Amino acid sequence: MPAAAMITSPRIIITTITRRMIIPRTIMVTITTMTTTIPMTSIAITSITMVTPMLMTTNKPPAKPRRRAAAATNATGGATGHPIGDRGGVNESEAAALYRLMTWLSPSFPVGAFSYSSGIEWAVEAGDIVDAASLRDWLGAMLTDGPGFCDGVFLAHTHRAAASSDDVGLREVSELAAAFVPSRERHLETSAQGRAFIDIARSAWNCEGLDRMVACCEGGIVYPVAVGLVSAAHAIPLPLTMHAFLHALTSNWISAGARLIPLGQTDSQRVLASLESVVAATGVRALQASLDDLGSATFRADLASMRHETQYTRLFRS
Repeated sequence: MPAAAMITSPRIIITTITRRMIIPRTIMVTITTMTTTIPMTSIAITSITMVTPMLMTTNKPPAKPRRRAAAATNATGGATGHPIGDRGGVNESEAAALYRLMTWLSPSFPVGAFSYSSGIEWAVEAGDIVDAASLRDWLGAMLTDGPGFCDGVFLAHTHRAAASSDDVGLREVSELAAAFVPSRERHLETSAQGRAFIDIARSAWNCEGLDRMVACCEGGIVYPVAVGLVSAAHAIPLPLTMHAFLHALTSNWISAGARLIPLGQTDSQRVLASLESVVAATGVRALQASLDDLGSATFRADLASMRHETQYTRLFRS
């Protein structure tokens, strides 16, 4: 054919051949072969082969488990069952107590605890606390023989006085707790947190009798007194309150130490885990102690809270 005729009369011939076949495992493969011929001064032939896999679905329902296997799974508490003994759950009062304690003593509860270190910042600068082990020893002493134990005693006596409507005893415990703080910054720490705790509790968690209890204290309320007072107003058991309070206190100290040393998250959790028995033992002692048993032997920690007042570079308020 002349070249001129090929140019003036272009033709496109498309041949499509489609073959479908179903292969094992329900996969369909479509093979499409396209041949395009464009007549020009020279003939060009282009072949394109496309393979498109498509996953086929089936309407066949899944096989039911055998009766013996299903029974064994339910009996052992597997994926489709529940462990034996957990179906009763907690009663309404226990659930309310747990919910409120977890809320009030959570790091997200806005009392400003994150901005205080209880003198740990100065201890880190002085070289008393340099790693996870020294932080653990420092906090163990603070819990057993320092502010941890003393705050626990004040919380326990506040809770009992408030629960028994002993207004005179509640006022005396509140005044003694405020006077027992060893330094100006520690007083700021505990009084500011106590005031914030009371304000938020009255705004969001108010209950009958809470305002009267607060009025009995006649003045500033420090943090352990505030926690004991509010938990008693909500009829939350004292042992649960004590343990939750000491756990929150220890966690905040560890958080301050982790930022100052610094420590990683895993080391911080190791310190908290190693202090579990100390927190529990301190709580038991505080529940059994009288006000005459109050006393502190952590002189270095008390000095740290005093020295922090004149520390040149500071991240924390105490």
